[in-house]
Amino acid sequence: MTENIQNELSLRYGCNPHQKPARVFMKSGDLPFTVLNGAPGYINLLDALNSWQLVKELKTVLQLPAAASFKHVSPAGAAVGLPLSDQLKKAYDVDDLELSPLASAYARARGADRLSSFGDWAALSDVVDVPTARLLNREVSDGVIAPGYEPEALEILRKKQKGRYIVLQMDPNYEPAEFEQREVFGVTFEQKRNTTLASPEWFKDIPTKNKELTGEAQRDLLISLIALKYTQSNSVCFAVDGQCIGIGAGQQSRIQCTRLAGSKAAIWYLRLHPRIAELRWKAGTKRQDRVNAIDLYLRDDVTPIELEQWKENFEKVPQRLTPEEKQEWLKTLSGVALGSDAFFPFRDSIDCGAMYGVKYVAQPGGSLRDDLVIEACDDYGMVMAFTGVRLFHH
Repeated sequence: MTENIQNELSLRYGCNPHQKPARVFMKSGDLPFTVLNGAPGYINLLDALNSWQLVKELKTVLQLPAAASFKHVSPAGAAVGLPLSDQLKKAYDVDDLELSPLASAYARARGADRLSSFGDWAALSDVVDVPTARLLNREVSDGVIAPGYEPEALEILRKKQKGRYIVLQMDPNYEPAEFEQREVFGVTFEQKRNTTLASPEWFKDIPTKNKELTGEAQRDLLISLIALKYTQSNSVCFAVDGQCIGIGAGQQSRIQCTRLAGSKAAIWYLRLHPRIAELRWKAGTKRQDRVNAIDLYLRDDVTPIELEQWKENFEKVPQRLTPEEKQEWLKTLSGVALGSDAFFPFRDSIDCGAMYGVKYVAQPGGSLRDDLVIEACDDYGMVMAFTGVRLFHH
């Protein structure tokens, strides 16, 4: 599959429809990706190239198939291809599908924040097989990037969206130049690319009293840190069981990142509550309508008008979970890894993380209040590693 290789690609427009003309091009050589189907746009390609780097790095570091679900140049979810429990299969609405390791990775990435992943860009570390293509085919998604596609998988994806679904094949051996440039307001910026690879070596400096960092915890911390490397800063990521479960991106304060990530992790875990599996949907309720209705079911800030419309999704209107029931369920969430792209300036993010089952923390360290952050971790019996590596991404 080598069609459409070129060093320039014209686009319909840039970030917005009035920004014309627009294109992507290489100063030398050909573009590192091939368009196999559809017509990618400016934002599609920003998502594609950032998400590809994320899944490639996950695969390189953890030696497992990896997937990401991207929206607006940040991941809504990222994961590796571990098997899903029956509970997760039902929560992710994939219990009727055959799941290969790659399909499991995307099911996890897409399942982390199903509300945000609506209309996502998918990135896959391995050649796309038929189970993964079938999963992609039934989700609302703009496009996919991968190093290759099985012939039958490609045919499935080429028929999606009446033939408009964007399918990109990435050259897995492509490595850009050591230095990268960008232009802002007519000014050219240049820097050395961020080529540092996350590693268990990052977890050697553990200043907390608890120093027991399990293999699974290291895996989840690595997933969170690699995801953060390609997330708009400031950013914080909660991860467990081989996947991100809450990402707080692009916030101006560290605690806002943590609260946002924590609230997403809470919704993710509440979706596993037994009452969700008991919901009695009206026949013909669409997949995304079910996702939206579950979100409303779990939220407390619902208006009376929203509530009346929400009731229309069910054969029998369910009794809503009380705040006390939610808190009791959230108390059972444990073993969560928390990564941060920069140091915690105060202990408040640790206190916040403790509300959502955080047991393991990785952050660069270097704050004037590191001692207070260490003390906070000790108060909750957490293990915290100072990586010494900041992972800002702008």
